[in-house]
Amino acid sequence: MNSKNSPIQETTGNIALVVGATGIAGSNLAEKLLEKGWTVYGLSRNPKNDIKDLKPIAADLLDTESLENALIDVLPTHVFFTTWMRNDTEEENIRVNSALVRNLLNVLSPKKSVQHVSLVTGLKHYLGPFDAYATTGTLPETPLREEQPRLNLPNFYYAQEDEVYEAAARDGFSWNIHRPHTLIGKTIGNAMNMGTTLAVYASICKSEGIPFIWPGSEAQWNGVSDVTDAKVLADQIIWAATNPEAHNEAFNVTNGDVFRWKWLWPKIAEWFQIESEGYNGTIKPLETALNTKEAIWKTIAKEHQLIEEDLNQLASAWHTDLDLGRPLEVMTDMSRSRKLGFTTYKDTKDSFFELFEQLRNDKIIP
Repeated sequence: MNSKNSPIQETTGNIALVVGATGIAGSNLAEKLLEKGWTVYGLSRNPKNDIKDLKPIAADLLDTESLENALIDVLPTHVFFTTWMRNDTEEENIRVNSALVRNLLNVLSPKKSVQHVSLVTGLKHYLGPFDAYATTGTLPETPLREEQPRLNLPNFYYAQEDEVYEAAARDGFSWNIHRPHTLIGKTIGNAMNMGTTLAVYASICKSEGIPFIWPGSEAQWNGVSDVTDAKVLADQIIWAATNPEAHNEAFNVTNGDVFRWKWLWPKIAEWFQIESEGYNGTIKPLETALNTKEAIWKTIAKEHQLIEEDLNQLASAWHTDLDLGRPLEVMTDMSRSRKLGFTTYKDTKDSFFELFEQLRNDKIIP
């Protein structure tokens, strides 16, 4: 049945707790919820006050006493979990990131207010953790589909999902899991931020008069790929949370189009009015290219009166290298949510160009 003919839950009176409200996914979700009239709390370790009407909450998800004190007067109907913490090993990722989810849901459990929990993970659900696909790569069949079984590998996404399933069985709330591909959207200080990373790299190339060099693999350069605009992800999260027919499902989410980097890379270079260089037989990591550019970026920032002089607060080259260096093409199937009526679509070129324009207008890049 198409969701256009299905009951959509009334959102008046809904109280959202967005966990990770300073990140790409969380900040865009918080803004969309506020536009729709929700009461929205944004939980993070270091809250920002740059989203109008968002109610910031400072708390440490690894400290239950901190959580209890911060949430003492908060009775969320919907919890949107959009954050994680990077650790040195996948075993540590599992221990820490499962605790983030478990601690929060345990603290909220006695309140009996939570009706729905949404968890944002990603395509490592199918590809394996960073250290798996960064080397040999796990080679699942593409397009990736939600019904594909879990890999026989340690994976903190699985541990986070299991915490949601266990708490849902205990407390009786519904849930959704959302699996975006690479997120494209504005935020500063985010650990996984390809769009801004490429914008900063291109800006440095323009300043130095050097070509915009493809940093990744042949498979990614020539293969079919997709990405997820943060606003598309926000739309799907809200759609699923308020559409009962979509409850208790995991959903892939991308822009809805596919592309090849060998087509998009020159277009990004053209936007910045610089020359580009494609794959020429070797991977040229962006992390290596940027690790000597801190002083150059500081000069660029001062010259153009940009708001952030610290290159490391803007660029996450390590994550961009992992995505673009994968030894396989990656694309996802969205049939599950499409059949239920989620029809949001975004042209990927527009995702990048609109982000670049926003970064320029906000004085983040020159």
